[in-house]
Amino acid sequence: MQSVVVLSGGLDSTVALAEAIEQANGDPEMVGAVTFSYGQKHTKEIIAAQEVAEYYGLGFHEIMELPKIFSGSGSVLIEENDLDMPQASYEELEESYGVSPTYVPYRNGNFLSMATSVALTHDAAEVWAGMHAEDAHNWAYPDCTPEFIGAMANAIYVGSYHQIRLITPHQWRSKSDVVNVGLRLHVPFRLTWSCYDGRDIHCGTCPTCVGRIRAFIDNGAIDPVPYEIDVDWNVSV
Repeated sequence: MQSVVVLSGGLDSTVALAEAIEQANGDPEMVGAVTFSYGQKHTKEIIAAQEVAEYYGLGFHEIMELPKIFSGSGSVLIEENDLDMPQASYEELEESYGVSPTYVPYRNGNFLSMATSVALTHDAAEVWAGMHAEDAHNWAYPDCTPEFIGAMANAIYVGSYHQIRLITPHQWRSKSDVVNVGLRLHVPFRLTWSCYDGRDIHCGTCPTCVGRIRAFIDNGAIDPVPYEIDVDWNVSV
């Protein structure tokens, strides 16, 4: 086993998975993935992760249940927090809310730590994760920043007896850059789920939908997932 990917079922982690497979000489059986059930409001992303893992034929795919450590966090993404989902872009959230209401406290720290333990038990050499530069912008998500990633990379390497390296291929990429890489690698975007809401199809208005639509338009491409809103793929968002 070469690597273990933190696979949410979203666009970013799926592109990271495709890159991990590419680095493993195109052999998906050398790559495993872990997906976390952590009290999120819907299971659409978990189902998407399962479909992505099946599509690639990975060496293994584990779905891990976390205790309800995020309950009462104030994040709109957590099931027990009865809060309205913001319908805005990330930029608008920064202006209106300050700290993003979609931030789940130290989520990536937990995910990376658990993925490292899984990697060690499978004799892997790498843990991959899909945080990108826009998530880190203005410290909207502190556990996506270069400072956090560098600290975690050191902790993982030291704590694993120098066996596990943390790989974050999107660290300096925008969402548009991530989509560009995914298009090159023929990622099955149709299987991914990005929307914060758990309805039948992507809403098109929540922060991650807005960013996803803009990234495809920037690449002159049409997102294969359906949206509740009509999207003009020929103009800039």
